[in-house]
Amino acid sequence: MTRPAHFCQRFTVLIPLLFFFIGVVVCAQNEKRGVLLKSPQACPGYTLIAPFGGQSTFLIDLDGNVVHSWTTERKPSQAAYLLEDGSLLRTAKIPSKTFNIPGGPAGGIQRFSWDGELLWDYVVADDHKLSHHDIEPMPDGNVLVVAWELKSRDEATAAGRDPAKIENNALWPEMVMEIKPVGKTGGEIVWEWHLWDHLVQSFDKSRPNFGQSADHPELIDLNYVDRPGADWIHMNSIDYNSQLDQILLCGRTFDEIWIIDHSTTTAEASGDSGGRYGQGGDILYRWGNPFAWFAGSPFDQVLFGQHDPHWIPPELPGAGNILVFNNGSDRDQRSYSTVDELTPPKNQDGTYLRSGPDAFGPKQLTWQFKDPDKLYSQRVSGAQRLPNGNTLICSGETGYVFEVDPDGTVVWDYRNTLGATPAHRNAKDGTSTSLGGVAMFRATRYAPDCSALTGRDLTPKDLTR
Repeated sequence: MTRPAHFCQRFTVLIPLLFFFIGVVVCAQNEKRGVLLKSPQACPGYTLIAPFGGQSTFLIDLDGNVVHSWTTERKPSQAAYLLEDGSLLRTAKIPSKTFNIPGGPAGGIQRFSWDGELLWDYVVADDHKLSHHDIEPMPDGNVLVVAWELKSRDEATAAGRDPAKIENNALWPEMVMEIKPVGKTGGEIVWEWHLWDHLVQSFDKSRPNFGQSADHPELIDLNYVDRPGADWIHMNSIDYNSQLDQILLCGRTFDEIWIIDHSTTTAEASGDSGGRYGQGGDILYRWGNPFAWFAGSPFDQVLFGQHDPHWIPPELPGAGNILVFNNGSDRDQRSYSTVDELTPPKNQDGTYLRSGPDAFGPKQLTWQFKDPDKLYSQRVSGAQRLPNGNTLICSGETGYVFEVDPDGTVVWDYRNTLGATPAHRNAKDGTSTSLGGVAMFRATRYAPDCSALTGRDLTPKDLTR
C-alpha cells in the first residue's frame, strides 16, 4: 500500500528512531548481563518474562535461573499472565492485512497448562477487528480484550473527523470485549464497550457529537491527534478492579489514562446513563494530559507515552492507588522514564471528583522513581508493587528488570539474555554481544507460596541441552 502524502513525514520520523535503536544496541554490546545484584532486601519470588525473541515464555528465580518455560507454536505478542491454577494466559501474533503495523498486533489469545498443553486458542482477528497489546484475566475466568475496530473514511467523516486527519482511508478506534472461554477454540462475548460511542468533536456543526471537549471530559475528542495514522489511540494496556467493577485503559497517543464502568450492560455501555456509577460507558476519570480535552495547556502534561497503568492490588502497600510506567518521550525537552504512583481523588460514594480545584487530579504524585541517567524506554515496559513495599520495574526495550525499595535504592538488578541468540544466551563471561530479542512487554513477580506455584518443580533448568 502506497503512502505518497505522508511518506516524507514518516521518513523523517523513522530516521532518528533508527539511530536510536542502533545506539541502544551499540551501547549494550559488551555490557554485563544476567543478575548483577541480589540483596537480602529483594522480595522473594519468581519473575515471568516473555521476550520478543523466540517463541518461549520464562519463569526465572532471583538468580536469573529459568525454573520453568513454555515454548509455543505461535510467536508471542505482548501480554502474559500466570493464572492461579498454574496455567499461562498469553497473547499471540496472528497476521493481519487490514491492521498491519509492526510490534503491537496480536489477534490470538491462548492458555497453556503448566505442562504446556494448549487449553484454549481463541482468535480475535478479521477484516473488522483485531485484538492487540494487552488482555486482562478476570476473577470468574473471563478475559478482557482490547481490540481495534475498523472505520472507513466515510464513517469517520460522518462522525465529525477532520478529513485531513485520516490516513490511508481508515481509522482504528478502540473497543473492549469481555470473552467467556467456550471449549478449546470458542468464546462468547458477554460484554462490549466501544470508544466510538463516546465522542465529541468541534470540527463540523452539521455532524453528530458536536461540542467543546473542555465541556465534556466524559467524552473523547475525535480530532485530537498526537500522531498521524489509523492507529489513533494506541491503547496498550487494560486493568480490572473487581472491588470497584471498573476498567482502567491506557491511551498512549493521548498521554492519558481512562477509567470506565464495567457494571453496565452492553446497551448501557453504549450510552451515558446506567451502571453502578450512573454514567453508562462515558469516561469516569481521566488523567495525564488535560490538553487532550482542552482543559489545560501542553505544559500541564504529566504522562508521556505511558504503559501499564494499573491499580495496586488489595493488601499491598499503596492498595487502590494507580501505578504507571511513564515512558517519558519528549518530557521537558529530555527523554527519560519514571514510575509514577497516583491517588485519584474521590467523593465519599467512590465516584471521582469532576469539578472544583481537585477535579481529575491529583496535582501531586504519591510516589515516584526516576533515574534520568539510567532509566529510559521509549516503548513497552511496566512496574509492579511487591508485598514488601518494593517496586519491580521493567525497562522493556532493553530487557532491563530491576527492583527498588521505597527510597529508590536498587535491591535486585537483572539484564535479560533470554530470547536472544544462543551465543548471546550462553556467553560464559556474562557479557552481551547483541540485544536482539531480549526486549519484553513487561515483567511480573509471583510469590513463592502463590497457588500457581504450589507443588511445582522449580529447580533451575539447563536450557543448553
